[in-house]
Amino acid sequence: MERRVAERLRGALGPLGLEAHAFKVGWYNAVLQPAFHLPYPDDTLAFVVLSTPSMFEKALKPFVNKERLKIIRDPVDQCISHHLSRVKEKFPDQRVDVMFDYEMLPSRKPKFLAQTAAHVAGAAYYYQRKDVKLDPWGKKKIFGVCIHPKYGGWFAIRGLLLFPDIQVPFLEQPSPVDCVSTEEKRIELLEQFNFHWQDGRYRDIIEVKERYSEEQKAYFATPPAERFRLLGLSQEAQRITFH
Repeated sequence: MERRVAERLRGALGPLGLEAHAFKVGWYNAVLQPAFHLPYPDDTLAFVVLSTPSMFEKALKPFVNKERLKIIRDPVDQCISHHLSRVKEKFPDQRVDVMFDYEMLPSRKPKFLAQTAAHVAGAAYYYQRKDVKLDPWGKKKIFGVCIHPKYGGWFAIRGLLLFPDIQVPFLEQPSPVDCVSTEEKRIELLEQFNFHWQDGRYRDIIEVKERYSEEQKAYFATPPAERFRLLGLSQEAQRITFH
């Protein structure tokens, strides 16, 4: 069953520059405090959805061109929401719950921890302070970061698809590829991500197969309120969204 669902998701999401990686809810809940647990049985089938560098051309730009008068919030969020909602239609006999990376609980906690989900699904390795043996940072707060074996840091985690009616007790957990394997490189990665993230060097900590285009880099480097202009969207849309 998992394989059939995965193939259908690949067929729907692949042409949009999106990837879906399967995991069991129990793998995710096992590594987190109860406050962050997903409220489903451990054997429930779930997928973490990533956007790859080609999503900008394959999904975002066509979506903006087609829906330009309907875009009233962040265009990427609205694009991903649109396509994942359409994916649900491909499973008319299944309940499919969707969680997005930008959604918050009333407690202001995120609905799910995106990087943990990517790691337990084997999609990308979540490098954290605990992965460095000789910690050089003392009392500084150090945030972790996921690195994809093909795209390095040139990707984003966009959401979860959960299938509450599908239980997969025998699903085998894949290990994420440890592509930043030396102590020196891990320190360099966490240094760059925490203290120099604006220059994006951390994204190229490994040799990547594909990265964001110059146009896409410019888009994501632009403050959200000004991104509408880059996509050729109207000032009216800006006013609706940000005022």
